[in-house]
Amino acid sequence: MKAVPVHLPPGPVMCDVAGTRLTDEEREVLRHPLVGGVILFSRNYENPVQVAELCAEIHALRTPHLVIAVDHEGGRVQRFRSGFTRLPTMRALGELWQQDEEAARVRAREVGLVLAGELMALGLDLSFTPVLDLDFGTSGVIGDRAFHRDPRIVAELATALTEGLNQAGMGAVGKHFPGHGFVAADSHFAIPVDERDFDTIWAEDLQPYRHALGGRLAGIMPAHVIYPKVDDRPAGFSPFWLQDVLRGRLGFDGVIFSDDLTMEGATVVGDIVARADAALNAGCDMVLVCNRPDETARLLAGWNPVFPVASAARIERLLPQREGRDFLAGNTAYLAAQRVVADWVSALA
Repeated sequence: MKAVPVHLPPGPVMCDVAGTRLTDEEREVLRHPLVGGVILFSRNYENPVQVAELCAEIHALRTPHLVIAVDHEGGRVQRFRSGFTRLPTMRALGELWQQDEEAARVRAREVGLVLAGELMALGLDLSFTPVLDLDFGTSGVIGDRAFHRDPRIVAELATALTEGLNQAGMGAVGKHFPGHGFVAADSHFAIPVDERDFDTIWAEDLQPYRHALGGRLAGIMPAHVIYPKVDDRPAGFSPFWLQDVLRGRLGFDGVIFSDDLTMEGATVVGDIVARADAALNAGCDMVLVCNRPDETARLLAGWNPVFPVASAARIERLLPQREGRDFLAGNTAYLAAQRVVADWVSALA
């Protein structure tokens, strides 16, 4: 007998699952009132049919359904590969811009359409893309994930990519606010510190968010980076960065996602419950807990937040109107873009 979906508004936690199919324990976790989304990784993927079945099962658990997300940017950060079009690094689009600006805009739009169309056709709702960090040449973890050093070029290419995502029906999530590109340390394994002052960051790293692009983003993910001349807390735990700057000065009204709370850059705040509290109180709508089911269990058992109604409404707005699994087969815009992107990436190799 088919299980009846639980009627629950989305909660503030996005967690993960271990494999390619749900366990009974994971089904119970995903029905917890604090859960609002699931992030998938390469370990959750065998082939398109399998991941479509996994997404369908996750969506069937609740109404409205949980948001299913993935880090699927292109280049080295593309979680699903076999059965998917190989996507370029964002730096490749920046290099194309140096040769032909309009061609780069068109190609970025095509990449966005292919990226989103292929994910949505299998039931995923969201990719955490585009990266809006500037390529200062110092950050290994950002590196070729960034479009360019010039913030104007980053904004233009990210806008085109977002247009492609939107054409397929997917929202865009810009990251890592206000900027992770200047520091060498990787916040997965260290606590990065950026010693620049606010005016410098506002003039450079924040330009893409100040651009018209900022009003088109469905979500933004802040960095686990401390900017001590501005605030002694990492941006994702800072009311100044999230409420005063992002919500206030920039007028952003989409979803603010924390970066993964199990990363080393988040440990300065305390244990997992303290981190989730600090992120929500700073202004995040949804917190990510990845690759640590023990920490997910600890958070769900020990956290009792007051979750704003406005945050739940923002999360629900992320859910796309889906076209179904046959969407790509008859979509001439996708088919044309897919051929161009596949040929271009093959030529770059």
